[in-house]
Amino acid sequence: MKSLANPRSMELLDALHAVVQSSPPDVAGGFSALLEPFIGHSALMILTDDCTGRPQKAAGEPSIIDDVTLVELDAVRRSLTSEPSDPWGRRAVLGGTDRPVTAWTASTGALLVLTDPELTPAGAADPEATLALVGRLWQLVATSIRQQVAAASPAHLLDTRPASAERAKLIADLTDAHSTTLESLLAVLRSPTVSAEAARQTATDLAASAMVNLRSVSDRSLAQEPVAAAFARLRDDLRPLVRFGDLDVQFVEPPADGPALPGEVAHAGRAIVRGAVLALVEQAGVSRVRVQWDCDGRNLLIQIRDDGAGVLSTDSPGVVPLTARVAALGGTLGVQATAGWGSELTVSLPLDAPSAPLAPATEWGLSPREQGVLALVASGARNKAIAADLSISENTVKFHVANLLRKVGASTRAELASLAR
Repeated sequence: MKSLANPRSMELLDALHAVVQSSPPDVAGGFSALLEPFIGHSALMILTDDCTGRPQKAAGEPSIIDDVTLVELDAVRRSLTSEPSDPWGRRAVLGGTDRPVTAWTASTGALLVLTDPELTPAGAADPEATLALVGRLWQLVATSIRQQVAAASPAHLLDTRPASAERAKLIADLTDAHSTTLESLLAVLRSPTVSAEAARQTATDLAASAMVNLRSVSDRSLAQEPVAAAFARLRDDLRPLVRFGDLDVQFVEPPADGPALPGEVAHAGRAIVRGAVLALVEQAGVSRVRVQWDCDGRNLLIQIRDDGAGVLSTDSPGVVPLTARVAALGGTLGVQATAGWGSELTVSLPLDAPSAPLAPATEWGLSPREQGVLALVASGARNKAIAADLSISENTVKFHVANLLRKVGASTRAELASLAR
């Protein structure tokens, strides 16, 4: 009887299984190793909106992955959307340098980029099949990332909240930059010493440059979801229970003009509601569940109520893991049960991330200069900004970062920043 799988296929499946089982921060390194026998590359980079705190993941040459920005990766993703074609033979500016790349997007919207790609002898045997295989593998990996984030552990949530706070600071800086642009436009247009033609040309140049930058950061950099849109996704998540089960799920919509939610709060809120609904329906006699979201400007407020026997408590098996998830976001969870009338879960999740202190540098034997570099890396600063802040060269910054990675035991810059917290 003919074998259904050859050893090479089995090795590929085993490697893929290892990648999808790894945590999101480790996906880039594992996936890079998996693809290397088919497409050689200097670096692998991932951009995913699902990991709101750390949407960028990379593995490969530090000279590339340390300097690549979200704006550059987002530009690659937008180019794939506007000019869909063969992933091979593309070029993109990454880390400030124009490079040959090959890139794919998954149905989740996640982006995969390989820099300096080169087909290996195995991959070159059938280039079209190789590219199609990588695209399908990426679809599976991207789907796995989304599923892991949807069921994020408390530890993951604790890590992403400070990261989102850092990105919020970056967005505030960008807002200031665009405010300056608008003020410059007004100054040019109001100036009595500039001719109409010169003012028009200057204003056009200023506006065009600002528009490019604004579109580059887009809503993805905000890592936020409008509360109404986040609730609509929750409704879609629970739709199978409504369509294929006997459960009547009633949804009370949040205000359409409610404030946007940080991405990790929206993800966690949906996961908490899913877990709460499952905990409620495990009780005998539950036929109806009412789900309500609201936002008071500082907290996401969740209320889930059933029509069961009213025996649920904070010690119930389905509620205990929800308590840990809520606590990781600095929120509160309460359970109120009335015998014969049903149970009600109330959750409050703060929208603002708590500050996270740096770990003691003495644990790693860092010099004062390394401590300064580490603090700036943990704040989200890039090499150029660190060099300017500390009055040293970018090469010196790279040297210190390499030493920090070795001393701390981190494999990537993102992991270094995470461990520092």
